[in-house]
Amino acid sequence: MDRTSSDPASLSSDRLSIRIGGVGDRVAKDALFTAFGEVAAALGSGRRAEIVDVLAQGERSVEEIAEQIGQSLANTSHHLRTLFRVGLVRTRRDGTRVYYALSSEQVEGLWAAVRTVAEQHVAGLDRLARDYLGDRAGLEAIGRDALQARLARDEVVVLDVRPAAEYTAGHIAGARSLPIAELQRRLRELPADRAIVAYCRGPYCVYADDAVRHLREHGYRAARLEDGFPEWRNAGLPVAAGAGSAPA
Repeated sequence: MDRTSSDPASLSSDRLSIRIGGVGDRVAKDALFTAFGEVAAALGSGRRAEIVDVLAQGERSVEEIAEQIGQSLANTSHHLRTLFRVGLVRTRRDGTRVYYALSSEQVEGLWAAVRTVAEQHVAGLDRLARDYLGDRAGLEAIGRDALQARLARDEVVVLDVRPAAEYTAGHIAGARSLPIAELQRRLRELPADRAIVAYCRGPYCVYADDAVRHLREHGYRAARLEDGFPEWRNAGLPVAAGAGSAPA
């Protein structure tokens, strides 16, 4: 009787030989998982993570990115090349300027997932956030659905306090652009008899917090959106693009 086809030990040995010599070998697996790891490693720098956070707002030039993350053009270009090498960003050229954008919505989702994991598992993250953002205990926060309802009833003035280029790339429909750097100078343009909600890049963006504190110090009724523009857009809520009018 032919035992080759029925002997469990023989079958196991044959299958092992196929695995070792075929498509499932260790070298191929190492290469595959190294490629996965390179994507994670690209976000292993705080500066590159910050670049992804900036680009989640929309396309920006190398010069604009460098200004936003407080790095030299050379350092910023190095970080961008690393992100480009693993496919997390794409580029386009307009004359002598090079613009970068996230390569897909999945990249933005990856950045959001990284933040969520850090929030749940990194010891001391709350303290780090508090050191950067300050004490939020006295700042009223409003959710996306509540803000949409108040906008529909024309009960609130919504201020986008991000840089103007980010507002132009995309903003909450009905919001007005008033970058945080211009708030003090243009404070009198805001109506004193209406509630104001400020928003910026997301849950770890300090612009909206600073705007609310400043507005409240000057007697305005002000609150912040609980997260930011990317979360609003990804929730399918109304958005617009292009330059808007100043507060009136």
